[in-house]
Amino acid sequence: MLSFQMGDIMPADMTDRSDILTLIFRSDYRWLTDKLRRRISYGTMAEDIASEAFLRLAAIPELPHIREPRAMLTTLAQRVLYENWRRRDLEQAYLKALADSPQHCHPSPEELEMVMESLLAIDRALDGLSVNARKAFLLNQLDGMTYAEIAKELGVSASMVRKYVAKALTNCYLVAQGQSDPMAGHHK
Repeated sequence: MLSFQMGDIMPADMTDRSDILTLIFRSDYRWLTDKLRRRISYGTMAEDIASEAFLRLAAIPELPHIREPRAMLTTLAQRVLYENWRRRDLEQAYLKALADSPQHCHPSPEELEMVMESLLAIDRALDGLSVNARKAFLLNQLDGMTYAEIAKELGVSASMVRKYVAKALTNCYLVAQGQSDPMAGHHK
């Protein structure tokens, strides 16, 4: 099946979002799920990721101006796949830490869900920050290191560490306030 290229195939007067999305879906859904199946072992997961990629595509305000829908879908699907892997890794790390803790420290299923939601929110807040900014934040918040200690560890100045931590805290605040993408509307 040929890929639908918005600039080449779509009539110039087609501007209705639902028509555009329907055309892209019919043209590229099977292609995307097949591509994902080659990359991951669970077929149903490929369909879930493809569906989420199409949902994200539908949310893009500039949908009528996307020239290469397959490239955009590939990027969106990769993001969903990486987010799923990150979530799985976070869950496994948390469950391992939990298994290693004394029996009386085991939280209820509701508490586990709240912790996982918090970890994922922190992960979203740190997404998009530089490696040093993420490290500085985690060393400060989890290990209790001072800015001077972190600066020495990272090979940067203490004032740079302060900026890193401030940016990470700002992103955490934005996520806590309901802005799921702290980078939205902000230029790096």
